[in-house]
Amino acid sequence: MNVTRETTVGELVTADFRAAAVFQEFGIDFCCGGKRTIADACKQRDIDTDQVLNAVSRTCSAPGGAPRFDDWSLQTLIGYIVGNHHAFVRQALPSLTAYAEKIAVVHGDRHPELREVAQLVEEVAAEMTAHMAKEERMLFPFIGATAEAVQQGRPLPSAPFGPIDNPIRMMEAEHDSAGAVMARIRELTNNYTVPDDGCTTYRVCFQGLEAFEQDLHAHVHLENNILFPKAKALAAADVA
Repeated sequence: MNVTRETTVGELVTADFRAAAVFQEFGIDFCCGGKRTIADACKQRDIDTDQVLNAVSRTCSAPGGAPRFDDWSLQTLIGYIVGNHHAFVRQALPSLTAYAEKIAVVHGDRHPELREVAQLVEEVAAEMTAHMAKEERMLFPFIGATAEAVQQGRPLPSAPFGPIDNPIRMMEAEHDSAGAVMARIRELTNNYTVPDDGCTTYRVCFQGLEAFEQDLHAHVHLENNILFPKAKALAAADVA
């Protein structure tokens, strides 16, 4: 891929997922903010665009590669999202909520920001649990059935929720909300920096929260920048 300053962040990560690590390093949102150009994203973060482009070039030209999610069938992509990212969220949330509550109780007097962190972790846990259930029960099965109908040359199934843009718009809004919550947690914790008086649970909690945020970015990228645009294209082709 010929990468320029006007290449969008989402396009680049879709073409070579290794670029995601570069954007993570520079604090550039490649999931919900994937429609911005690299130049605009760097300007917002007050980062030198050439520095980012050089880092991308080094990373993406290295031997090896990354999964080409954009080449996968929609059914395979959905299976990957559910089996990897949804499963990770469900596995991580119980311990993260417990750890956040524990350190807020133990360390909250000296670090009052931990009380807000605990509340935000509860918020994102409830939101993501409901969000994933909606995807798995309605939207993902419909997208999979639509893709299968196209592959087999059959009429597309009827949508139980009207135009597919409606639930996708809702899912994207919920992605934005979860991303904003995690960004606030990152701000409150000074980029997940454990203070000198932090205990082992404090450290484990912050490590878990950072891993959760990184996984969320990859998770949302696959949906916002690959799965949803392809699903909308299938629906639009049927209307045409």
